[in-house]
Amino acid sequence: MIGVIVLVVILVLLVLYVIAIYNGLVVLRNRVQEAWSDIEVQMKRRYDLIPNLVETVKGYAAHESSTFEKVVHARNQAMANHGTPSEIAKTENVLSGTLKSLFALAENYPDLKANVSFEKLQFELKDTEDRIAASRRFYNTNVLALNTKIEIFPSNIVAKRFNFDKREFFELDESEAEAVRKPVAVKF
Repeated sequence: MIGVIVLVVILVLLVLYVIAIYNGLVVLRNRVQEAWSDIEVQMKRRYDLIPNLVETVKGYAAHESSTFEKVVHARNQAMANHGTPSEIAKTENVLSGTLKSLFALAENYPDLKANVSFEKLQFELKDTEDRIAASRRFYNTNVLALNTKIEIFPSNIVAKRFNFDKREFFELDESEAEAVRKPVAVKF
């Protein structure tokens, strides 16, 4: 009789432990989804600022149309990309590079740099870039927590049983990381 009671208690504790692991995995998965949503919100904010910035710069440097076309093209590609985090990171990094060339171009126009609208847009874009960077870090932190929980024992057994999948980090590949570190060259 005592053996049956002990067995029932052990089974109840085991079930409660599995439930706790499952709930922990659900919480982590939801945090990753929330973090990804925050990245998307910040990228949307960036996409909305870029046309205003391009139009402001166009008024001062109309003959630099290839730079404007590259920025607009990169923005459109980034907006249309709904792939994996690494695919999205790739298009976002191209967009960041074209924005750097736009700001480098603006350095050659003192009147533009002093323009209040341009200064405000430049500040807003810098603030948005900072928010995107913070959102990426938050996302990657949550992905790390989820992936770790999926891999460690005994939660890996529960994760496999309930089809919890590892998530991809939002990161640069090595060639893109090298390109981002280089200064932008502006030639006339």
